[in-house]
Amino acid sequence: MQVTMTAFACREIAMSNETQFAELIWDADGQPSSGRFGDVYFSRVNGLAETRHVFLQHNQLAERWAALAEDANFSIAETGFGTGLNFLCAWELWERSAPRGARLHFISCERFPLHPDDLRKALSLWPELQPLSDTLLDSYQALPPGWQHFSFSGGRINLTLLIGDAVQMFEQLDAQIDAWFLDGFAPAKNPDMWRPELFEQMARLSVPGTSMATFTCAGDVRRGLQAAGFQLNKVPGYGSKREMLCGHLQHPVTQQWQAPWLCRPEADLQQPRTALVIGAGLAGISSAWALARRGWQVTLLDRHSEPASEASGNPQGILYVRLSPHSTPLSRFVESSYGHCLRHLQALLPDDGVNRQACGVLQLPTDEAELKRLQALGEAGYPPSFLQLLDSQQASDLAGVAINTQALLFPAAGWANPPALCRAMLEQPGIRLLGNSAVAQLDHRQGQWAALDANGQHLATAGVAVICGAVDSLQLAQSAQLPLKPIRGQITHLPATPASRSLRTVLCGAGYISPARLDEHHVGASFRFDRFDSEPSEEENAGNLEMLRGLSPDMESLLALQQLQPAALKARAGLRCSTPDYLPVIGPLADADAFFEDYAELAKDASKKPDTITRTYPGLFVNTGHGSRGLVSCPLSAELLAAWVCNEAFPLPRDLVDALHPSRFLHRRLIRRQQ
Repeated sequence: MQVTMTAFACREIAMSNETQFAELIWDADGQPSSGRFGDVYFSRVNGLAETRHVFLQHNQLAERWAALAEDANFSIAETGFGTGLNFLCAWELWERSAPRGARLHFISCERFPLHPDDLRKALSLWPELQPLSDTLLDSYQALPPGWQHFSFSGGRINLTLLIGDAVQMFEQLDAQIDAWFLDGFAPAKNPDMWRPELFEQMARLSVPGTSMATFTCAGDVRRGLQAAGFQLNKVPGYGSKREMLCGHLQHPVTQQWQAPWLCRPEADLQQPRTALVIGAGLAGISSAWALARRGWQVTLLDRHSEPASEASGNPQGILYVRLSPHSTPLSRFVESSYGHCLRHLQALLPDDGVNRQACGVLQLPTDEAELKRLQALGEAGYPPSFLQLLDSQQASDLAGVAINTQALLFPAAGWANPPALCRAMLEQPGIRLLGNSAVAQLDHRQGQWAALDANGQHLATAGVAVICGAVDSLQLAQSAQLPLKPIRGQITHLPATPASRSLRTVLCGAGYISPARLDEHHVGASFRFDRFDSEPSEEENAGNLEMLRGLSPDMESLLALQQLQPAALKARAGLRCSTPDYLPVIGPLADADAFFEDYAELAKDASKKPDTITRTYPGLFVNTGHGSRGLVSCPLSAELLAAWVCNEAFPLPRDLVDALHPSRFLHRRLIRRQQ
């Protein structure tokens, strides 16, 4: 199904960064209710039985899941995540009923999420769900507004939490929903959620036969759902509720126009699930991992003999999160990517000081404007577990070295060893790595992509191909259109001293320094646009040492900088790959010549709404251009890439998906008459 979006999705969402947590009241039996809405989260009789009766039974989930194909996807959307009880019940039933290769996508919206401590207390009421609730709680932190993506059970269970207003969140959702759980607080208590705009979004995201269930029979709800196209039945409710509603979408709704160059291409879901991924850095390995977890057989090709041989091979990758107080697309993308990256690292790497260290990252201002940005973020209402603004004394006490300014702390951040992360992902069954395999040409033959080397020799074949080759992507004809730019970066390896081991956090300013790993600090990284080799430079070592002096007045003595000779220091240089708008490029690739031909009218009138289907290369996708943020952005970007390939619900709002789309550059060239 081709899902389109509303006009709302074409403009940037202006949202507060402040998380407004649920205000809970606990009764004598330890059951929670909402102080804000004066309503219970679940039945006082038996909340677990209520969920199973209302949502599982009346969406006929056990029967439907037992009949699924082995590689099926099933999507549930919910209004009101609350304590997560409905999600956990669905997860438990899925494990018992669905085929082992099928995947559940649970998409839930919550305006006022529970604080982690409250969530833990609430879920302790259901000891029979403890193994699942413990897994959820291990990943659940105080979440900022926006989209947060979770993955459980080896990828079989996926949860996307939308923290914000239900209508605004669902307006940005691009998915095909199979079942709806309408479980907000009672309409009389929370009328803002149960409004016609919500029911319209439900219909937009559904197909004929999509089911729904809700505990309420309120007249406004019933009439609103019927007006949106749902056929409803009154059935016995649970406990003291005499009746409830269930039903299904009877008629498809007319979808609004969406730019065809941003639409999902037709996917051949009957074809064997085989893929080529070109490039064995973080982007390529993350993409291969995401597809292999979905049951794909992936051939990963790289021109080097070992994976992570270029920019992804640094010994310490910093979880650097540069945000804007103004909720720009880049800031929102990084924010969602950061939360997912933390969960990804927690699942794959031990926090042992060798593979990774969640030591926190302190961002230090480099000038007055940067200080104002950090102060604005610190005052934006983010949960303290996400970020905090510290004064100089607090920052110094935390870092273990003198800090002479206010600093922004990301307490859950730190550093990770990218090669170790790559090796962990390569252990996923279904991935075959072919080193010393430089792809010079991609040919599409009889529905398959063939990768050829510079001599025309065949390397591998698959039904889908994903280009993750950073700047090398420009050497392939299909991706040569992309405005990718290389930026050289060099890190310097500094031997740790007894004094320098006092550094306890990552410091980031004009550059960064990490706490010691295996008796070495790593300092960097330079930014050069005039040199594109990977040979270490004495000049850049000297620049990195000078940068250190600006991070802390203690650096001179801690590391004995005066005694260090830049020419004698070990270093590592590589090329970042960036784009003009600093957002990565993720999605299907269009034929550039055909694009300019099909949409030529836009050069004369950019307001035109053509309906011509974009001529994309069949089964060809790209995931590249992550710049210096790859460690943070690649895990979630790989999930987005896999959602494109497998026609799944997107893990990001549709306006961000569009902002990352490869065709954005072709469209800009056309309307700016640069073509």
